[in-house]
Amino acid sequence: MSGRRFPEFRLGKVLATSFTATLTERRGEPVERVPVPERLVDWLAVHGLRVDACSESQWERARQLREAIHEAATAVATRAPLPAAAVRIINDRSTGGRASAVLSPRGGQEWHLDSASVEDALSVIAADAVDIVSGAREGRMALCASPTCRAAFFDTSRGATRRWCEMNTCGNREKKARFLANKRRAPSRAD
Repeated sequence: MSGRRFPEFRLGKVLATSFTATLTERRGEPVERVPVPERLVDWLAVHGLRVDACSESQWERARQLREAIHEAATAVATRAPLPAAAVRIINDRSTGGRASAVLSPRGGQEWHLDSASVEDALSVIAADAVDIVSGAREGRMALCASPTCRAAFFDTSRGATRRWCEMNTCGNREKKARFLANKRRAPSRAD
């Protein structure tokens, strides 16, 4: 690449919601973490989904999938009906690639992309979204408590009480803001 600097990726433990976190601060000043097709190639590689290249049209389909997953996950988190258009996009991407789950030498699951294409990688992400949105996996969908973020995340914490998409970003920022607001309201002890 040309030496351009991009925002760092937010790496979560759930593939589908990590993918939606390639656009953050959705209710504040949005931060696009995959602003060009080459950056999507980088994100996929970080998640073990190595692809050969990404065209503009593949990048656009990936962004459509990202938004469909976010819409569906938000609907589940708020107990609203699933948006039909989002379901259609997730299902189309899930069935649009050729990827296989394989057992790694250490006993974990890895994905083998048959053609190393973006479509194969998107099918893996969409399949993960189907798992978490449908309730097939242990956990619950939730929305970040940050008013500027509101990212959908998959909560697997004990008691399912997590409030922030990431404690190191949204959680710390919100706690700091509360602390400073309380400090301003507290009477001065300069006597």
